[in-house]
Amino acid sequence: MTDSLILKTATRLLLSLMLLFSFFILLRGHNEPGGGFIGGLIAASAFALHSIAFGPAALRQLLKFDPKSIAGAGLLCALAAGLSSAVLGDAFLKAEWLHWGTGENAFHVGSPLVFDLGVFLVVIGAVLTIVLALEEEDV
Repeated sequence: MTDSLILKTATRLLLSLMLLFSFFILLRGHNEPGGGFIGGLIAASAFALHSIAFGPAALRQLLKFDPKSIAGAGLLCALAAGLSSAVLGDAFLKAEWLHWGTGENAFHVGSPLVFDLGVFLVVIGAVLTIVLALEEEDV
């Protein structure tokens, strides 16, 4: 942890912006550049910056969940995306889609988004587990 007023002030602003951008990248992905992996790296970078500015204890308080639990939830989410197609009689991880509306007002949600969300959570959990282990280590 550092006592830089500039870093702490900038972190308060950048955390929100980086998390918002990571969600944009997550939702944009799969058919365009982006997705769960890159979005997860951006979100994990935002949380790592918060840990550098305020310390690992403040990051753990901000997260509310252990990073390993976040990664586990991501694995379950990705597994659910794969099993959804198997339950419907298709191959494992085949894309399944739900469609609402018609024409230009149609809204499509598919299992690739659920899989990307799982990857997003796994990346955040894995990176933050490493970051916290390094910062909390006694030197």
